[in-house]
Amino acid sequence: MNYKKKKIKVGFTTGDINGIGMEIFLKVCRKKRLLDFFTPILFGSTKLCFFYKNILNIEINNIREIKNFQEIMDYKINVFNIWKEDIQFESIKINNPDSGIYSILSLEKAVKALKEGKIDVLVTSPVNKKYMNFKNFSFFGHTEYLQNILEGESLMVMIHDLLKVALVTNHLPLKKVSFELNVKKIIKSIKILHKSLIIDFSIEKPKIAVLGCNPHSSDNGLIGDEEKTKIKPAIDNLFQKQGWLIFGPYSADSFFGNQKYRHFDAILSMYHDQGLIPFKTLTFNQGVNFTAGLSHIRTSPDHGVAYDIAKKGIANENSFEEAIFSAIKIFNNRKENIK
Repeated sequence: MNYKKKKIKVGFTTGDINGIGMEIFLKVCRKKRLLDFFTPILFGSTKLCFFYKNILNIEINNIREIKNFQEIMDYKINVFNIWKEDIQFESIKINNPDSGIYSILSLEKAVKALKEGKIDVLVTSPVNKKYMNFKNFSFFGHTEYLQNILEGESLMVMIHDLLKVALVTNHLPLKKVSFELNVKKIIKSIKILHKSLIIDFSIEKPKIAVLGCNPHSSDNGLIGDEEKTKIKPAIDNLFQKQGWLIFGPYSADSFFGNQKYRHFDAILSMYHDQGLIPFKTLTFNQGVNFTAGLSHIRTSPDHGVAYDIAKKGIANENSFEEAIFSAIKIFNNRKENIK
C-alpha cells in the first residue's frame, strides 16, 4: 500500500482570528518533517494564512487553496476558503464581536467534515466564547457543540504523559457545582473515562482516582456531604459491581501535593479549577484538551486565545503540536482496539 494513502488527514479550525491560533498553526505546519505524519486541512481562508505569514514574518511556502477534498495534497497546507466575502483582517481588532462569526463558521465546516469522514481527526484552535455566544452560538464551547453534533456522550479530559484529568462538570459557576453533581452523573463520567482509557490509550485495566468535592474531602462529613451522598456511592457501585479499579474520594490538595496522581492512569475531578489548576501547573504548554466519549476525535491545546501576546510572533506552539500528535495516536489506538 502506498505510504501516502495511510497518512492521517487532520482538520483544523482557525479559532479566534485575533488570537494566537493561526500563529501556532503556521508554526507547526512549516516544520516539513512533521508533515511526514499527517496532512493538514484548514477550514478558514488562504488570505488569513498569508495575513499572519506576513505580519509574523513566518517562512512558509506550502499554503494551497482547495475547493474539494479530492484536491488535498500531502506536504501542503490545504485550505478551504469558507468565508466568501473579501475580509480585511487587519481592520478586525481584538475584542471586536464580529470576529466570533468566523470562529463559528470554521468550527461548523470542520465538524461537518469530521462527521462525514472527510477528515480523520479534528484539532481546534482557541476561541473567545463570549464572542461566539454574541453571534447566537447556543453552546458554551467546543465540548458542548461536539456533543450535540456527534454520536456518544462527551467528557472533557486533559491529557499528558504525566497525568490525565477528566471533569464531571465543565464550565459552571462554582455555586452551581454541588447542584449539578449526582450519583448517576458521576457514574456516567467514570464509565466514559474508563472506556476511553481502554480504547483511546490502550490501558487494559485502568486505575482511576476520584477526587472529593469539599475541602479535605468533607473531613468525614464536617464540611459538606457530597462525598458521602454522591461520590462514594458512585465509586462503590463500579468498584463492587464491576470490579473496576476506582478509588477515592481523595482530598484534592494532598492528592496532588503528595504526588499520588503518579499511581493512577487518570483522575476524575468534580469541577473545572479543581482539576485544571494542578494539571496546567504540572504540564503547561505540553498538555492537551481531548473530548472523550464521542464517535470522532477532537483535541485542542490547553490554553486560550492569549490576546496579550497575539500577533507578536512569540506564542509557543508546543501544546498545539502535542494536540495534533495526541489525536493521531488516539486515532491509531481506536483502530487497534475497536474491532
